[in-house]
Amino acid sequence: MMVRVLSIAGSDSGGGAGIQADIKTITLLGGHAMTALTALTAQNTCGVTMVEAVSPAMVAAQIDACVSDIGVDAVKIGMLGSPEIAAVVADRLAALGVPVVFDPVMIATSGAVLADGATIAAFERLMALASLTTPNVPELAALGGDAAMRRRGIAYLAKGGDAEGPDVIDRLIVPGRPDRVWTAPRIVTRHTHGTGCTLSSAIATRLGAGAPLDQAVAEARAFVRAALIAAPGLGQGHGPMGHAALVSLHA
Repeated sequence: MMVRVLSIAGSDSGGGAGIQADIKTITLLGGHAMTALTALTAQNTCGVTMVEAVSPAMVAAQIDACVSDIGVDAVKIGMLGSPEIAAVVADRLAALGVPVVFDPVMIATSGAVLADGATIAAFERLMALASLTTPNVPELAALGGDAAMRRRGIAYLAKGGDAEGPDVIDRLIVPGRPDRVWTAPRIVTRHTHGTGCTLSSAIATRLGAGAPLDQAVAEARAFVRAALIAAPGLGQGHGPMGHAALVSLHA
């Protein structure tokens, strides 16, 4: 049966990140992509010019519509837009019992702030519900760093793409087991828009198909690196990755 993956995230009008990147990724990995839109953004490769959140009631209705009819095997959470949306998403997911991957989106690749302090505070419940949380370097710092995450007993993937150095180091921390570390040469490119969205939705898709967590992360990392290498060079800023070029690899 096709893996049914629900992405709860914001829209990127430029098509590089958010719901658009999630749909591309889930589809390429053989899943059926469903969406609960949390916010509209006016953005392109140069930045975000406007954000408008969807009502919490509408977010809940989208989730309910998917769950009640099609069903859900895994969930990816991205940009939430408000603490009220974060709360209603947590309410709905608490009863689902499927793998949940939470990408705690706070700042866009361009530098635009996509979550205020109250929204970040509301992340606590979602991190406790999630099978995996995937912060990048600044997001991990905003969540209290490694010490705070370990103290909470949260499973998380500390992404190293924003760190300095010739290699990208990603660390998987799961309570009660040794840390897992992946190291790979940095792919030097400005076309990195949507890397976090793509990684988290790929992990969710593989978890929904029954892959163990380590394997899901490894396969998702490989997918992202291939998409970075295949970037088509669009836009004047942080361009989108090359999802379309990977169609033949995942057909």
